[in-house]
Amino acid sequence: MFTFLKAQVASLTGSLVDFLTFLLAKNVVGVHYLHASIYGNVMGAITNFCMGRIWVFEARQKQAAPVQMIKYLLVWCGNVALNSGGLYLAVHYLKLEETIAKVIVSVIVGFSYNYLLQKKFVFK
Repeated sequence: MFTFLKAQVASLTGSLVDFLTFLLAKNVVGVHYLHASIYGNVMGAITNFCMGRIWVFEARQKQAAPVQMIKYLLVWCGNVALNSGGLYLAVHYLKLEETIAKVIVSVIVGFSYNYLLQKKFVFK
């Protein structure tokens, strides 16, 4: 249970980095919302990987970092596809505002996809 809670803190931290990057790119720089979402995903992923490897799963000695990075990259590609696809569907078909749609989609993907694959595949 403690690992799950630490994973949620790391996820929240990664999400904050993701959302700040998304909002800055979209609202300050003027980047299209889907591109801004991907930029945010990249920055959030770097944050989450580092926290997951070092603090959450304490996986520094279990595998070499390059192996974990490759596994994380595979999971992250699915994450980006699910987040971008879900964001597109929520904005264009459900007519949700972009930022609200991003929050909803990110929470769903985070609980249903990211934690399980990080625990069982990336940092096992």
